[in-house]
Amino acid sequence: MDQNAQASTSGLARRDFLKKTATVAAAFATAPMLRPTVYGQAPSANVTGANNKIAVGIIGVSEHIGKDHLMGIRDKSGDNNTVIAAACDVYSKRRDWAKKEANLKDSDLYVDYHKLLENKDIDAVLIATHDPLHAPITIAALEAGKHVYCEKPMTRYLDDAFKVYDTVKKTGKVFQVGSQGCSAMGWHKCAELIKSGKLGQLVWAQGFYCRNSPGGEWNYPIEDECKPENVDWAKWLGPVKKDQPFSPEDFHRWRKYFRYCAGPLGDLVPHRLHPLMLASGNPEFPSRVVCIGTLSVHADATTAGVPPRETPEHVQLLAEFPSGYMITITVSTVNAKSPGFVLYTHKASLEVGTSGESIKLLPERDFAEDIDPDTINGLQAEDLRVHEKNWFDCIRSGKTTNANIELAIRVQTVLSLAELSDRFKTACMFDEKTRKATDASGKEVGPLTYGA
Repeated sequence: MDQNAQASTSGLARRDFLKKTATVAAAFATAPMLRPTVYGQAPSANVTGANNKIAVGIIGVSEHIGKDHLMGIRDKSGDNNTVIAAACDVYSKRRDWAKKEANLKDSDLYVDYHKLLENKDIDAVLIATHDPLHAPITIAALEAGKHVYCEKPMTRYLDDAFKVYDTVKKTGKVFQVGSQGCSAMGWHKCAELIKSGKLGQLVWAQGFYCRNSPGGEWNYPIEDECKPENVDWAKWLGPVKKDQPFSPEDFHRWRKYFRYCAGPLGDLVPHRLHPLMLASGNPEFPSRVVCIGTLSVHADATTAGVPPRETPEHVQLLAEFPSGYMITITVSTVNAKSPGFVLYTHKASLEVGTSGESIKLLPERDFAEDIDPDTINGLQAEDLRVHEKNWFDCIRSGKTTNANIELAIRVQTVLSLAELSDRFKTACMFDEKTRKATDASGKEVGPLTYGA
């Protein structure tokens, strides 16, 4: 083929690619609830018709996320054809609040989540407890025939994550993890562009979640009503060692302490890691993870009477995947500067808007003749209500949720290995077949578990 013919063919291919890109971008803008197609899931047994009302139980009515879910589902009940049928919390004040806000009867309120799950009129449960209860409640709910939305992180420890994974696969129920960035269409568009092959191999990506908390992160106000007679402390502890004395500090500020949470790795990193792994178009288990967490500013010390934290103030994570894709995520609670979100391929870079609402395609100089720069705006942005709706839609359709179990287990593996790496001060390798983490010599690292 002569050079002119080659140039003509190249130009046609490029124009065809860009034309398809523009067409799909328009589709994403007008149909924000498109689903990823990487993984399948069995149809629901609970809700068989598109018009059937979904009865939801809220387990965990916490101040910072459970209440938001309850009010959001309540306010969108007409649009989503749902009803809040029950609420469960170990704290009497929160149960009273749920009763009022969701117009519930006393018989709809529960202290013990097992009792709620016995209610056959409930189709699905939303779990917004602290991290140690995510796995036992999720597994019990799935086995009781309920569909599950579980707040991030999926579980506290890796062994529990695989127990949840196996139970989802066994029961076929619809599972969504609460990382609402996965319902922002910018990440799905990135996945489509990367899977097309036109941008070359995916090389690496960067993400950030940075904020500054002068008085110390997660030092939420402690309520006067938080007393032993108003809180079922043993049920709240769950799998955490039972001799832990009642502590309003722990109850309200549990993210500060390793026995309940991995700190930034459990609370903030998932918001970035889920979308960046989804955006690859083919989420993988990690092959190697390295993480460093620091606690050097001691922002807690600036507020009188506030105990110091155990979990880090600043974390940097680096994950490598079998394809060669690498992700680096920085999370800080002591400096709010954020460089932005970018995925880098061999031939171009994809800059993603803060809420996943836009993409800027920037070709590498050496491939500028093959790929034109482009900007796609107006995509569905990150939105908790959209993420909830995605779960409800998939319960009815049997389609795959945006933050489904296959993505969730891979993300949780990275998170758990990152905690192992930081706390044991080593690089962690992962074997998908054995589900074990090892150091470079092949010696098993961990596992961390309750009471460790």
